[in-house]
Amino acid sequence: MYKRSEFSNLTGLSKDTLRYYAEVGLLEPAFIHPENKYRYYDDGSYFLALLLGKLRRFGFSIQEMKTVMDDESFASLEELLAEKKSKMEQEAEDIQARIKELDAFIQSGKEENE
Repeated sequence: MYKRSEFSNLTGLSKDTLRYYAEVGLLEPAFIHPENKYRYYDDGSYFLALLLGKLRRFGFSIQEMKTVMDDESFASLEELLAEKKSKMEQEAEDIQARIKELDAFIQSGKEENE
């Protein structure tokens, strides 16, 4: 069992993030000491914490993360990751188009000043 601070260091998730994830039902401590209310996490929590960290890094919303965690078999995880990848690729294309538009705008300003 790991105390919250130890688990935070192990997983890279802040103590506040762990507290929030517990509040919203994403990652609850394996054990809460009845007297001092210290929160403890186990090895099973470690895998879930790493998964949540990755999902967050990939831009998953809390609701999307809940969808993944509610499906304990993770059967739909690959599909959700593919959907997220597709959205990210579209966003990248949109950003590239705006960059080209910005470059053209800058260039037109230079041509007017010549």
